Amino acid sequence: MKIKNRKWILAGLVGGALVAGAAYAQQASEAAPEIEILHIRGPLYVLAGAGANITMSVGPEGIFMVDSGRAGMEGKILDAVNRLSRNLARFGQPVARNEGGGGSGSVVSGYTPPKPIRYIANTSALADHAGGNEKLAGAGITYTGGNVAGDLSTAGEGAAIVAHENVLQRMSDAKANFKAQPTETYFGKQMKLSHYFNDEGIRIVHFNGATDGDSIVHFRTSDVIAAGEIFSPENYPLIDLQRGGSVQGLLDGLNYMLDLIIPEFRTEGGTFVVPAHGRVADNADVAYYRDMLTIIRDRIQDMMKKGMTLDQIKAAKPTEDWDPRIGKTTGAWTTDMFVEAIYKSLSAKK
Repeated sequence: MKIKNRKWILAGLVGGALVAGAAYAQQASEAAPEIEILHIRGPLYVLAGAGANITMSVGPEGIFMVDSGRAGMEGKILDAVNRLSRNLARFGQPVARNEGGGGSGSVVSGYTPPKPIRYIANTSALADHAGGNEKLAGAGITYTGGNVAGDLSTAGEGAAIVAHENVLQRMSDAKANFKAQPTETYFGKQMKLSHYFNDEGIRIVHFNGATDGDSIVHFRTSDVIAAGEIFSPENYPLIDLQRGGSVQGLLDGLNYMLDLIIPEFRTEGGTFVVPAHGRVADNADVAYYRDMLTIIRDRIQDMMKKGMTLDQIKAAKPTEDWDPRIGKTTGAWTTDMFVEAIYKSLSAKK
């Protein structure tokens, strides 16, 4: 699949491999990878190599960041963001002006450098999605001075942290530092940012997926979805039962994204989806992942109806078709753990 501009990497950054593996944070003893910056479309970029993929809208109104990576990577993330901001300021970034009324709509009226971090949206409370909250939010006022704190009550508050209410509850229960916890939460199915940000609307939608606090973030004008752990094609999907995850919730999230996605040609291109781990994807990738999870769920459900035990189901290898590509026998999230999580999720539902 050919994606325009997707492989553009800013000069001066050291390339690194896209994040792969399980959803939990990697061992602190590992050598920290470099951060790779990929341009997706319009004001949207991906930072890869800091834990879960970080999606960013970067423009004259500031930076809207989806997830904050894992703890210990904040310095590299901030360095990458600063380099990106300096490059955009150096080469000039167009500023849209909406004429309104019977005018011609949005037109370019000038150039301005991007502002610092204004918002961090957590797609879950997992360590490699929210580990950098405190330091990155605190750095929201440090970039170029500017007016990053213009919408905040005091300059010391830094960037706002946005998430579903369940994320706040999980982090509070875990006694996370107060400054790392969400400052703005939503209770229902979705939250809309109250205003256009960098010339587009942003919707945050809740699912009980990998956890009970999962969200996807939809950038409407750029037509890009940050999927969080609901879509992570380099591994079997995480189902954290202790944090309220469920297999049906994951499928609900995947089906919802497929309803939003519009392909450019057949099932390729068009709406882009940024997964928790791995490369930027499109409709075909999400549909394949949804179908895989549906088939595995149905196989396990059928075996349960036949009275098979969990050990018997594991021995029957309901994931065998996909094990050579994404199955794992070691690490934080193995194939056996995935099968067991589906079994327990279906048992609880029953």
